Amino acid sequence: MKSDIEIAQEAKICEIGEIVKKLNIDDKYVERYGKYKAKIDYRIFKDEKFCKKEDGKLILVTAINPTKAGEGKTTVSVGLADALNILGKNAVLALREPSLGPVFGVKGGACGGGYSQVIPMEDINLHFTGDIHAVTTANNLIAAMVDNHIKHGNELRIHTGRIIWKRCMDMNDRQLRKIVDGLGGETDGVPREDGFDISVASEVMAVLCLSETLEDLKKKIGNMIVAYDVDDKPVTVNDMGCTGACSVLLKEALKPNLVQTLIKTPTFIHGGPFANIAHGCNSIMATKLALKMGEYAVTEAGFGADLGAEKFMDIKCRMSGISPDCVVIVATVRALKMHGGAAANNLHVEDMTTLEKGFENLKKHIENITNIFNRNIVVAINKFPTDTEKEIGKLKVLCEATGVAACVSNVFEEGGNGGTELAKKVIELASESDSKKTVQGFAYDLQLGIKEKIETLATKVYGASGVAFSSKALKDISKLEALGYGKLPICVAKTQYSISDDPELFGRPDDFIMTVRGIKPSAGAGFIVVLTGDIMTMPGLPQKPAAIDIDIDECGKIKGLF
Repeated sequence: MKSDIEIAQEAKICEIGEIVKKLNIDDKYVERYGKYKAKIDYRIFKDEKFCKKEDGKLILVTAINPTKAGEGKTTVSVGLADALNILGKNAVLALREPSLGPVFGVKGGACGGGYSQVIPMEDINLHFTGDIHAVTTANNLIAAMVDNHIKHGNELRIHTGRIIWKRCMDMNDRQLRKIVDGLGGETDGVPREDGFDISVASEVMAVLCLSETLEDLKKKIGNMIVAYDVDDKPVTVNDMGCTGACSVLLKEALKPNLVQTLIKTPTFIHGGPFANIAHGCNSIMATKLALKMGEYAVTEAGFGADLGAEKFMDIKCRMSGISPDCVVIVATVRALKMHGGAAANNLHVEDMTTLEKGFENLKKHIENITNIFNRNIVVAINKFPTDTEKEIGKLKVLCEATGVAACVSNVFEEGGNGGTELAKKVIELASESDSKKTVQGFAYDLQLGIKEKIETLATKVYGASGVAFSSKALKDISKLEALGYGKLPICVAKTQYSISDDPELFGRPDDFIMTVRGIKPSAGAGFIVVLTGDIMTMPGLPQKPAAIDIDIDECGKIKGLF
């Protein structure tokens, strides 16, 4: 089979004006970025005609905990949206933007794969419309303002040992995780310990994705905490005086991006927060645009359901008022066998024992979505060539025993045509949500204290037997509750590879203690970040980075990009 980039480059892409026409968007709200990309002006949300449109059905795609065997959540999302359109439904897709760090590292891009892709994939995976660069610049303006303020007298009495705002860049660079800067002498700043996050872990990215108007963006930016003063009181971006300047840098990035799939399904790609340090979902604006423009809006949440889907429900839905009508959980036979103990080099061998054991990971996610969040579910079995009919049959039976249907998805090889079985089930379940009118549940009550919310989430969603808090974490909790942040939702930063906070615990761990080592505010974004395990906000490159295989020829054709 051809590589992803070969398939994308051979596709007959139409000019973005055709996609705009398909969505019936007034041209005054469209800003074209060349022939195949456009931004949609957020002022469309104030258009009376637009606001009167009835919202479509919201379909959330999530997955089991990721493994090296692969799950293909984005590929299934793209294929599902295409399949819905093939069945005669008007479906619109809403996805996250890819970060350059993973593109040049090991994970790859965020455009799907095979015959279920969003195009132009080279542009989307490489710079796109510059949104992440705008986030990087706004983040680093704040960092520069903090150190400049300290250099010129420190009127706000910032404690240099309590600066929590880091610099960022959109690349995996472990060398910059912990640094000492300002070493050149008096004219070069004040020496202090510092560090970098990857840009998509910046609170600025989370703020961008959770803002619904320019005014909302400015308010959230101004509320971001950058440091504490000598009296341990928070210092915000408003205090630094650069709220307006940051908003100017982000004014274009706030506008959702419009592209298309291989079969011309309209796709909004906007925002890309990490699914552990932030909520891991595309922007509220993009999701709401998709809901207004389509009968069905298909979106996804980062990593497994314990991270992305939980935060979609407990953070994004709470803040935006939206709620999914159906949830798709993506799983592969290969990945479930790995969760069941099968070796990575042995996944092609039929193994019913490890499949059944690994199913417990999927089963826990099913229970969470149905019992905690009260949503209808279908499992998408993302088919690999090495899967046997017996294994697929067994997985279907296991799913049905939990009361959930499972549909085979072969959208990687067949495009939307390989997802029509799944699409039909999604239509059925989304219609059921209308008749049942069930109310979405949440994992915890916002009125609980920070410690109680963490314990509730750990025991209910992850299956932990308890939580161990470091002395620092307890001190952080007391400080944030005293400052009035105790009623905010929580965003647990933990490994994506396990339901627990230990990446080595596959399947469905039980009787484990989750360790919380620190708490930090994302006061602008409106949630509290809970740091567990060895989670890092600046990834590193692998031994053989993907960048080694990427090149461009004399005609400007890119190769090696997946």
